[in-house]
Amino acid sequence: MASKPGALTEWPWSPLGSFKYLLVAPFVMASMHSYVTVADEEKDFSRLMIVALMLWRIVHSQIWISVSRQRTAKGTRKIVDKPIEFEQVDRERTWDDQIIFNTLLMYLANIKLPGASHLPLWRLDGALLMALLHAGPVEFLYYWFHRALHHHFLYSRYHSHHHSSIVTEPITSVVHPFAEHIAYSLLFAIPMVTASLCGILSIVPIIGYMTYIDFMNNMGHCNFELFPKRLFHLFPPLKFLCYTPSFHSLHHTQFRTNYSLFMPIYDYIYGTTDKLSESLYERSLEREEDSPDVIYLTHLTTHDSIYQMRLGFPSLSSFPLWNRSPWYLTCFMWPFTLLCSFVLTSALSSRTFVFERNRLRHLTLHSHLLPKYSFHYKSQRHHESINNLIEGAILEADAKGVKVMSLGLMNNRAELNGYGEMYVQKYPKLKIRLVDGSSMAAAVVVNNIPKETTEIVFRGNLTKVASAVVFALCQKGVKVVLLRKEEHIKLIQSGVVKNLVLSTNKSYYSPKVWLVGDGIEKEEQMKAKEGTLFVPFSHFPPKKLRKDCFYHSTPAMRVPKSAQNIDSCENWLGRRVMSAWKIGGIVHALEGWEEHDCGNTCNFFRLHTIWEAALRHDFQPLILPPSHL
Repeated sequence: MASKPGALTEWPWSPLGSFKYLLVAPFVMASMHSYVTVADEEKDFSRLMIVALMLWRIVHSQIWISVSRQRTAKGTRKIVDKPIEFEQVDRERTWDDQIIFNTLLMYLANIKLPGASHLPLWRLDGALLMALLHAGPVEFLYYWFHRALHHHFLYSRYHSHHHSSIVTEPITSVVHPFAEHIAYSLLFAIPMVTASLCGILSIVPIIGYMTYIDFMNNMGHCNFELFPKRLFHLFPPLKFLCYTPSFHSLHHTQFRTNYSLFMPIYDYIYGTTDKLSESLYERSLEREEDSPDVIYLTHLTTHDSIYQMRLGFPSLSSFPLWNRSPWYLTCFMWPFTLLCSFVLTSALSSRTFVFERNRLRHLTLHSHLLPKYSFHYKSQRHHESINNLIEGAILEADAKGVKVMSLGLMNNRAELNGYGEMYVQKYPKLKIRLVDGSSMAAAVVVNNIPKETTEIVFRGNLTKVASAVVFALCQKGVKVVLLRKEEHIKLIQSGVVKNLVLSTNKSYYSPKVWLVGDGIEKEEQMKAKEGTLFVPFSHFPPKKLRKDCFYHSTPAMRVPKSAQNIDSCENWLGRRVMSAWKIGGIVHALEGWEEHDCGNTCNFFRLHTIWEAALRHDFQPLILPPSHL
């Protein structure tokens, strides 16, 4: 929002939320109905292509979002090295409003404007006229309009909203108040309207011109430099005809320079070119990939989780992963979902890649994605390929001097690699320290149990974390009730003796705190008393079947206020909340511990040390549900 919002700041359809696309629906249905029912000589293919152009523009922008976020996380040729936070993501979530607005205007023009309907596929004269009108009047008028927007009266009421983003993303380019977009739409319409009135407008130049505008807008705000020096050496006048991402980035950091739309010639003519333009361009090109201190290795969960990850939809990745996919993803996006899944697990399946970069004190933290889904880990035939990917990621990180790698989600399963032990045994001279995160997760779960608790019910698959939690609780004098004999036997064999009770008696469902993990069944949840607190120890949250009970988060903590560049949620966790498995690697690096923290055995007596270390570095425990405070 601008500092002093002026008239027509809000978009008229803001109250509609995601239903704003219904505004286009009547025009789409009318164009399809007309095309199917009228005679061949009356069919208007150009009207039918308007919705196709709208969809293409959305996909085009999303490609820029994903590429930009991956490249800036990697750090290669990055321009501005400052953080992006949730406030900016929330401000820019309406980036598609301008596409809807332009689409509505195109439908109206197709109906009312002479020469804008029943268009041919291609006319060279129309394309040349549109190119000349853009290079001349559009660029010139935009330059002076943009300078006017930086006058304090207009800037405070309108344009300051756009400049709230110092570090830009591709979609920053179209985040403006509604009034500004009216002016921009009128400006960019000049070439198309003129060609239409001259009777030489055609379909391909329209699509090409709108794609050019989107491409240049997204490119100018992508925050990484992509123009090689060779282009400017081969054709020196290019610097007057095409701006670079670093050129426009200076406009967002200096505010009073580099006003041009896409062609810097007017900045050179009127003396508003920033003196740092060339040096920033050179410096950005020379910037190499970041060398992180800590890497967190994770993977995708469900097919739809591609949209919630940081490289997906910003409007979804900035909120926790849903228990049930939104209806529009299930109904309309499934072909695209399957296509992306195929690309990720086939074409991009040869290695892991970085998708997020954070800063905490002196540490640089990278999150890497292993291109597999949860169901791949449950199939024995995929284990070898997954282990090869993890092994490759470990060796690559070790060669780059990374201090710690933390194995997240199912990358540390016992049946997969023995909680990471396999890699330590295979490569005993590793300099990088492997952390499976189990110790940190166990410490968090133990401290998630209300202090006054004297008895709990345990139910779930017996993992390393579960064993450590049960041992710690029994040592504290908490009675742990087990409902299955095989779990009782395994815990006794692991060294847990006192305060461990095996019972199938229904009275032992009475404790109001349950320690739960993967494997708990619906019938078992339904036997818990009203008001029971379910405390998960597993990676994945249990299904919330009881509305009369409370469910704690999976093992996680709130990150320190000093943590930077956190603009997306980690799976089902809330904003600025981090899983214990990820925190385990960070704390390991902050403390400078030299040993590995992985394998089938767990140092039960170290949980307190790890917990205190996390608190000392300002990680905060999550608040219990109100009735259990």
